[in-house]
Amino acid sequence: MAELPDKATQFIDWYLEVVEAAHLSDKRYPVKGMNVWTPYGFRARRLLDALLIREIERSGSEPVEFPALIPANEFAKEGEHIKGFDAQVYWVTKGGRTDLEMPLVLRPTSETAMYPVFRSWIRSHRDLPLNVYQIVNTFRYETKTTRPFLRVREIHFFEEHTCQTDEAAAGARVDANLATFDTIARALALPYIALRRPEWDKFPGAYYSIGLDIPVAGARTLQIGTVHHYRENFSRPYGIGYEDPQGIQRPVHQTTFGLSERLLGAVIAVHGDHHGVVFPSAIAPYQVVLVPILGGPDPSVVRSTAAEIRDRLGSAGFRVWLDDGDERPGAKYYRWELAGAPLRLEIGRREAEARTVTAVDRLGRKESLALDTLESRVRERLADLDRALAEQAAVRYSSAFSRAHRLEDLPGSPTARVLGWCGREECGHRIEAGIDGALLGTPVRDPPGTDGASPDPCIACGRTDTTVWAIAARPL
Repeated sequence: MAELPDKATQFIDWYLEVVEAAHLSDKRYPVKGMNVWTPYGFRARRLLDALLIREIERSGSEPVEFPALIPANEFAKEGEHIKGFDAQVYWVTKGGRTDLEMPLVLRPTSETAMYPVFRSWIRSHRDLPLNVYQIVNTFRYETKTTRPFLRVREIHFFEEHTCQTDEAAAGARVDANLATFDTIARALALPYIALRRPEWDKFPGAYYSIGLDIPVAGARTLQIGTVHHYRENFSRPYGIGYEDPQGIQRPVHQTTFGLSERLLGAVIAVHGDHHGVVFPSAIAPYQVVLVPILGGPDPSVVRSTAAEIRDRLGSAGFRVWLDDGDERPGAKYYRWELAGAPLRLEIGRREAEARTVTAVDRLGRKESLALDTLESRVRERLADLDRALAEQAAVRYSSAFSRAHRLEDLPGSPTARVLGWCGREECGHRIEAGIDGALLGTPVRDPPGTDGASPDPCIACGRTDTTVWAIAARPL
């Protein structure tokens, strides 16, 4: 295979080539933006799903699954919501050869599918809170350039929907979602920034939206998740209410939490290098790849020792692959580096006789391991790799942001910009025009490089009385 494009200067070309070469996705399906999940990519996705399920259920959410088709009359009940999605909706108008009396929407997101049912599930304050999630495919007619995992028309989507008694309880659920995502991001070694979106960029129908963003290529950022607080904006049109302890009927307050396969794209984008994908151990399809070196007149001792290692590591709970095919060892090393396997174990006749194995992690660090302590040493090596990935990503994250004090600092910026903003939409749009991108919002925590300092004056108008920190960048 030819050398990969340079990630720093040709990020999109690098990303597309790495995804294809690592056999994570097949773009040859005849509908644009609807890619095939290959066996290797599907394994990574399944592990990512397991991580999401474990963490969201720890926070008190329960699984459900709703149908993919939504009646047009239900979809239309929340006017702002349909206005936000109508340009991206797939419509079903026939059943076989028969025109449907009621057109159906192919789920772009599930508010309008779930909430008519929530109305019948909730009667009393004893039915609250309702915290449920599903992992399903959603469909949006994406008109921009599609890219595997990052921008597709059929989206593998995690969504939590909740109903709470009041605004304070809904705010507490938002905080719980942010804490859950923090745990998920740490498992993937992904540093990110949580930003309350400006009014003109929030989710249609939301009271406020928090975007979870990560820098991936200079001044570009990728939204990898969202948390929305709806107040009563959906519960009133859908009639979702409850009787409180005093017998008063009240509308519920609602929240949602959404993640997608973009998380997998973010792992590739953040950790990948000039050799290909780099998987953290949490979602690596194979955490350990074992490569026997079968030269010499009698390779049986190598084969038997390799099989022993495979069985021992598998019994210890590791995802392990024994690559005993006919390729030369060097070709196997190259292929598994490209595919991002965290740890490669090499064993030849000399190692087999000495009861050792040569361990090479995905960052190229090599060490000889004794077989009598192999399970514990492999666990240590994987944990050390995860720490190294997190440290490298944190350094790149910090360098991806810089302060801007004047509008003239924005054009051609090589980084995302931390700046003062007065909160007015007029100034927000001037900032967006300056960076040729988006005012992503105001950070939930102190932004990088500010160290708790008070916000600068608004970069657009100079006001100081209402100024907050904000982040401006060019979304990928």
